[in-house]
Amino acid sequence: MAGIGFELRKLLQRESYFALVRAYAYAGLISSGPWVLSIVGLVVIGVLSVNIVVPNLLVTQFQVSVTYLIAGSLILTGVVQLAFTRWVSDQLFARKGEDIVPNFAGVLLVTNLVAGTLAVMLAFLEFRNESALYRVLMVAGFVTMCDIWVATIFMSGLKFYKTIVALFGGGYAISVLLAVLLREHGLEGLLGGYVVGQFVMLAGMFFIILRSFPAEKLIAFDCFRPGAMLPTLMAVGFLYNFAIWADKIVFWVAPETSQAVIGPLRASVIYDMPVFLAYLSIIPGMAVFLVRFETDFVEWYDKFYNAVREGGSLEEIARMRDEMVFAVRHGLFDIVKIQTLAVLVMVVFAPTIFDKLGISPLYLPLFYVDAVAASMQVALLAVMNVFFYLDRRRAVLATVALLSVLNVVLSIVSLKLGVAFYGYGFAAALLITLVVSLRVLERKISRLEYETFMLQ
Repeated sequence: MAGIGFELRKLLQRESYFALVRAYAYAGLISSGPWVLSIVGLVVIGVLSVNIVVPNLLVTQFQVSVTYLIAGSLILTGVVQLAFTRWVSDQLFARKGEDIVPNFAGVLLVTNLVAGTLAVMLAFLEFRNESALYRVLMVAGFVTMCDIWVATIFMSGLKFYKTIVALFGGGYAISVLLAVLLREHGLEGLLGGYVVGQFVMLAGMFFIILRSFPAEKLIAFDCFRPGAMLPTLMAVGFLYNFAIWADKIVFWVAPETSQAVIGPLRASVIYDMPVFLAYLSIIPGMAVFLVRFETDFVEWYDKFYNAVREGGSLEEIARMRDEMVFAVRHGLFDIVKIQTLAVLVMVVFAPTIFDKLGISPLYLPLFYVDAVAASMQVALLAVMNVFFYLDRRRAVLATVALLSVLNVVLSIVSLKLGVAFYGYGFAAALLITLVVSLRVLERKISRLEYETFMLQ
């Protein structure tokens, strides 16, 4: 992401308030656009369908179905997201760009076979009482969403950030439009409109990828050879996505905080909406992460390793290392400042937002806790990003493994403690993981010169 960060910083050099706002607005859209559009799209479809789709339970069934599609597809494809992107990066470095698209097709084929098999099995075993059209749409939606996440991370690795945001914006606009037009057909109409919009988005991604990388072969499976994709990255991708959804899954499974919605799918009325809305508060922090934190760090990161490669003096190398440390500390401090301000703004406007959306004000305390937790997630992402640049994959794996375990255990504990403690499990898990990861990062950077030379 540092490449687009450097481009955005050119806007800041114009020294005007408009350039400042424009740069951070772009950064917010690029870093947070896809998932923000996902949340907003679901909310808009729900709001526009209330009192028109009768009974209103059908709207809830639609939103819960799509939520499970998103969560399941993210966790499943997490296995290949980071690992395949790293493989693509290696091929570009080796000037083997002609192998990229055939292997992308191979990854999609394997993903579709696995996702399609799982979806068909669940559709026929767990949704026997639902209509055939609903089951077909759920299978098609799950496979399509899996392909979208693989294509999105692939395009992100190739720095097509603005294109991704534009495609997500267009895809969700079509999903909302079609869902509203077909809402008279009930659950199947809402879900059908959504799935068609997602498919159009995926088709747009395919078109951009194929146009950018012409290939002589149709399909290849080189990336699946032993050692081609790093196992640590495969584990990190899976565990990170699971960790982020773990507390939601705990509240969905627990009978005291959830209710059956459709088939085996359950939802937690008390937990879901506040936590999803809380994620909207991290847009400013993600913008700062992109424009300031990562860009400043990468600038000194490059200077440090250039000094190492070019035979710089020990004093020069140590100074570059110190500047890297300062960039990390200053960047984290900027994220904390902007997220504190964002949380305070949400505290002020949350009652009005909840009232407009028809959400009980009793959920406000949970929303505030989740907003703080989501802010800590931005800081944790920043720390993990530094680990990735330093190629400390095992440190990242340990971080996401710790977050996964803590989020499950502490969310269960918060359930046992009662309503007043809902959300604190998620927040405590992120806080502990963030503190531990910062300690590990401090130790890694303090030994950076030693490990850099001794690992050669």
